[in-house]
Amino acid sequence: MAARLPYLNAIVKETLRLHPPVSLLPPHRASESCELLNYTIPEGAYITVNVWAIGRDPTVWDDDPGTFKPERFIGSKTDFRAQHFELVPFGGGRRMCPGMPLSARLIPLVLAALVRNFDWCLPNEVDPAKLDMSEKFGLALQKELPLRLIPRQSLF
Repeated sequence: MAARLPYLNAIVKETLRLHPPVSLLPPHRASESCELLNYTIPEGAYITVNVWAIGRDPTVWDDDPGTFKPERFIGSKTDFRAQHFELVPFGGGRRMCPGMPLSARLIPLVLAALVRNFDWCLPNEVDPAKLDMSEKFGLALQKELPLRLIPRQSLF
């Protein structure tokens, strides 16, 4: 089903770009000294990948990286299966999240079901123009102000 919904897939990729499941990948220890982008990484150094920063890097996401624009993925081959390092919400290589294949299939299905079966609204009659999109920092980023989901009558 998801393959026939390219815009839904683009929304999922854009959401994972701006709001990765975890903002920092677990640290790795360099097994040998190496050069990376004119930096010397000594043997034994701990390296942490900031997925949140990669998703907002203006040198990678050229036009306004902080704006939610799923259209940037329409017709793009960029995927989060660790083939494209600008989009790595599940990590990569041998240490990739083992749940990634399941997540890649379930996220579009769950999102489609949520949109179909619930009405979404802002809490306490918040004006959409004044919505605070701040995030609460933690292991997983959350919105400061969560949305309310109201089951549609068609469910009953």
